[in-house]
Amino acid sequence: MQTRMALLGGKSDYLVALIGNPNTGKSTVFNRLTGMRQHTGNWPGKTTALAEGVFEEGGKTFKIVDLPGTYSLEAADNDEQVVSEFLRSTEPDLTIVVADATALERNLLLCLQVMAIHGKVVVALNLIDEAQSRGIKVDCEKLEASLGLPVIPMAARRGQGIGELRRKALEMAKAAPQREVAPNAKLPDSEDLYLKANRIVKECVSSFAPRFGVDWRGGLDWLLTSRWTAFPIMFLIFALVLWLTIQGANYPSSLLDQLLVGWGHPQLKGLVDATGAPAWLSGILVDGMYLAGAWVIAVMLPPMAIFFPMFTLLEDLGYLPRVAFNMDGLFSRAGAHGKQALTMAMGYGCNAAGVVAARIIESPRERLVAILTNNFALCNGRWPTLILLASLFVAPLAPEGWGSLASMGAVLAVALLGVALSLVSAWMLSKTLLKGEHCSFHLEIPPLRSPCLWQIIYTSLIDRTLFVLWRAVVFAVPAGAVIWLVANVSIADAPLAYWLVEGLSPLGWLMGLNGVILLAYIIAVPANEIVVPTILMLTLTLSGAVAGNGSGMLFEPEEAGSVRAMLDAAGWTTLTALSMMLFCLCHNPCSTTIYTIYKETKSLRWAFWSAAMPLGFGLVLCTLFALFWRLIA
Repeated sequence: MQTRMALLGGKSDYLVALIGNPNTGKSTVFNRLTGMRQHTGNWPGKTTALAEGVFEEGGKTFKIVDLPGTYSLEAADNDEQVVSEFLRSTEPDLTIVVADATALERNLLLCLQVMAIHGKVVVALNLIDEAQSRGIKVDCEKLEASLGLPVIPMAARRGQGIGELRRKALEMAKAAPQREVAPNAKLPDSEDLYLKANRIVKECVSSFAPRFGVDWRGGLDWLLTSRWTAFPIMFLIFALVLWLTIQGANYPSSLLDQLLVGWGHPQLKGLVDATGAPAWLSGILVDGMYLAGAWVIAVMLPPMAIFFPMFTLLEDLGYLPRVAFNMDGLFSRAGAHGKQALTMAMGYGCNAAGVVAARIIESPRERLVAILTNNFALCNGRWPTLILLASLFVAPLAPEGWGSLASMGAVLAVALLGVALSLVSAWMLSKTLLKGEHCSFHLEIPPLRSPCLWQIIYTSLIDRTLFVLWRAVVFAVPAGAVIWLVANVSIADAPLAYWLVEGLSPLGWLMGLNGVILLAYIIAVPANEIVVPTILMLTLTLSGAVAGNGSGMLFEPEEAGSVRAMLDAAGWTTLTALSMMLFCLCHNPCSTTIYTIYKETKSLRWAFWSAAMPLGFGLVLCTLFALFWRLIA
């Protein structure tokens, strides 16, 4: 009862549990019922996140909890255990079971199990429109009679049946229980339930010839999952998404830079100085903290606003489960889970988002493997660094006219190396720190569907882009103050940055880098987006090109040629650039991702390993690469 009150919070009249098999449209039903009135939180005593929302009907307020998708209440994994214990211990006033009309027999198993332990149940028979298009007819009146439960036919993506479901929820919640069911009641034998489900389907489901007989989905599915075409298509889609993200982000990033940095910084600087604030305070607040936050917004927001909608579109179309199916063999041999392919794909937008996405992996051990290896997926904060270095140092090495292709090839090679390191590190973890039996991979490939525009916009921009951006800004702003301080606080007539760079230079040389690069990565732990601006600021400050109030200000020269000249003057070589590209892949996650890992694992130990493991790879690989380069040079 305490758990129930914690969920109700004293603000709702009724508590509703929403359950169903994966890919039944359960989340769509939840979103349609609650609209924007929803949030995600952990069920007390559990690490599994549950989405909670509120809707009103007939003057009553309903708190609805969207439980993890599951095929059964027999507690074989964490999600099934959460669903089973929730229904038994929380005693919701009503349980809504979302069933797929195109695969009713399999979905009825869960429905019959829920009936065995809960008295008030309503079946939301979703995807009725898809069933119709496939020539499947479900007699809802017969189904109601066979189950002894209300059945609401629905097409939730189009809003069909939502109003009727709300009204039925009110009617059921108000009514006396249809029958008393003991919370500790045992589940019926699965074989008996399968036989019963089969009998009900034979009575209630019939088939007919669809109006359009061409099964385009089957042919497209073959192309997307065939051993001959799946990986080339995946590569092309991946390359297209990256190209659109990188190219599409350039113009809005430039506009945001002009607005927040070019115009906003002088305006804010003038306002603060007009108040008579001391120079050091103005420097920390405006030149440090404000510019760091402005840079993160200008660099992160456009790529995420492009990448996340495209990723969500692929998710909504049903393509991502096919990616997991194709990659399962590789990840299984590495001791990881096939769904790690999905979390890795999310990591290419933001590693923090990729860590959160690991919740889709049922096995706690393999979920942890996915979390700890996600940093090898290049987040959007690292792409600009790689592209800049490749353009400045790799392109000039290529024959005339081939520079752009050479630079993009170098960036793609680093990205593919990240995939390889994800597999290697997953294999190492599964053989050492995270030994355990590889869990079975039950992946239901949903049908390809037309996307739902408003759901894509909400999920990608609100749930993902703004959520991740806010975390990044929160961590980047204090880093801006640190950047300003190391450039302006002096010890023995030299900036603090000078002494730090001197101390790091021997390690930097060993790795083919330099002290400035290592210090920049330490300062820029809160956000990868400020690594290059920090390097440029430190280089100019230590060279004496800027002094006084200009020191410690993040900036980016307008022309690439001036950047190359500045770095050449600071002693950069091709080895420095290539080693930094390698270290850009193999270094600790940003503080946003480390904090997210801690929140997801509830463990300082795993948060530490998430930073130490890629750093170890970076130290070894960069050192070996530098040694090899110097031997052949």
